Amino acid sequence: MKGDDMKMTNNPKLTNDQISQLRALEGREPDTNDIPEAPAENWQNAQRGKFWKARKEAISLRVDMDVLDWLRGQGPGYQTTINRILRERMETERRE
Repeated sequence: MKGDDMKMTNNPKLTNDQISQLRALEGREPDTNDIPEAPAENWQNAQRGKFWKARKEAISLRVDMDVLDWLRGQGPGYQTTINRILRERMETERRE
């Protein structure tokens, strides 16, 4: 199954000794001297947010029938169209 090797099947509780060790590290900067800098060419084709996906929530929404007919008439994906219209409006108002 996809991603199975990334799932934690055993999530043990930390011992008091482990918690004490972690607390002793609070406020300390990690030592990164042994990590080489990434060359600038590594970032030439980088794309911010390429794998980001907004969380979605199913809701119940009352819409006038003529509006719904128009949206459905736009083709498949009318719910995505509703979301796009609302997002465009939200972003416009945030800029104002």
